[in-house]
Amino acid sequence: MMRPDFKDIHSFEEFSKYYWYQKELANICKSLKIEDKGTKQELNNYIKEYFSGNMIKKKSRVKVLKSDSNITLSTPLLECGFAFNTKFREYFSNITGISNFKFTADMATAWRIVKKDNDIKFTIQDLLDIYYGKSNYAKYDNSACQWNKFLKDFCNDVISGEYIDKLKVASILWNEVKSSKEEKTYSRELLNNNLDKIKAYKKFSS
Repeated sequence: MMRPDFKDIHSFEEFSKYYWYQKELANICKSLKIEDKGTKQELNNYIKEYFSGNMIKKKSRVKVLKSDSNITLSTPLLECGFAFNTKFREYFSNITGISNFKFTADMATAWRIVKKDNDIKFTIQDLLDIYYGKSNYAKYDNSACQWNKFLKDFCNDVISGEYIDKLKVASILWNEVKSSKEEKTYSRELLNNNLDKIKAYKKFSS
């Protein structure tokens, strides 16, 4: 299925039929003059809101203050020039006693939210609480990664060539596992168990 230009798409339902890269979503948001920063899931949601008539305005962002003063646990992230770099890895290594400290996906998600919401109250201690699992401020959503792998595995299966619209078929199969307790992975067994749902997309029906 040939993907149309965004300007020729008139509903989110139609928009959702096609696969978009994160950079493409960001560029679409920029062209619509709505918020264009965030994860792929967040950008997708901004566009969904746009089609619903809700324009998510760009948020003004506080200027990060680079400071040479001592950083303490009560220092807000937005006031100390925080970044996932060597300086702060060493800092967290010192306060945790972990020699090879590594930031987690939840910590990275929290930092994105802090910047997006201009949360000037979020401190080094708050980030440390996320590392130790003491805070639910942010959780990394790996659903996008799971979907990407699911789609790739389906397309790598030779049987996918028997279908007219691979993306649509993969979406149907993905919906079967997305909300279930099953592994969020593609398998030939999953396809065979749902042949009735995807038969309309087969190139040659018997």
